[in-house]
Amino acid sequence: MKYPNSLQQLIECFKLLPGIGEKNAERLSFSVLKFDDEQINCFSKSIKDVKEKIKKCVICNNLTEDDKCDICKDESRNKETLCVVENTKNLILFEKANIYNGKYHVLEGLISPLEGINPEDIKINQLINRIKDEKIKEVILALTPSIEGETTSAYILKMLEGLDVSITKIASGIPVGADMEYLDPLTIARAMEGRNKIS
Repeated sequence: MKYPNSLQQLIECFKLLPGIGEKNAERLSFSVLKFDDEQINCFSKSIKDVKEKIKKCVICNNLTEDDKCDICKDESRNKETLCVVENTKNLILFEKANIYNGKYHVLEGLISPLEGINPEDIKINQLINRIKDEKIKEVILALTPSIEGETTSAYILKMLEGLDVSITKIASGIPVGADMEYLDPLTIARAMEGRNKIS
């Protein structure tokens, strides 16, 4: 038996999401069928709003609904320290851990020659310019401990040679190969507090 077209279409839409297979897509679709009108309107409006309103911060590439994100607009934050992360999800992890009060720079990826991602494909040049223009004193490399993360860190280190900036790296209490987004706030906090100077 085949599902009615509209239901089948919803199932296919859910399958577009990462980690959602046929069974989960069916389960989610049947859950949507139980929504009342208010929930349906909220759900569909949220999807539309995310697509139409969310953009990248012009300074750090964090997600925002304005030109600048709340962190870049916050005058109380330490302007001399810059934490470099792979993506916004990792930035949020550090914010939830509540142990860092500086600024961020989101690279939007890591160097990975095997996947065809080169330094110019991510926001490294923008990072280097920020460090120079904003007179950053410390750069904290908070990248996933993987081959790609190490390659990216090494490249950034080379690009910063000769600049009067301290470069530290979060402590290796984070297991090699671990995906940053699955780490708990305590592990993140300890890694940030135990960061090591590398330049």
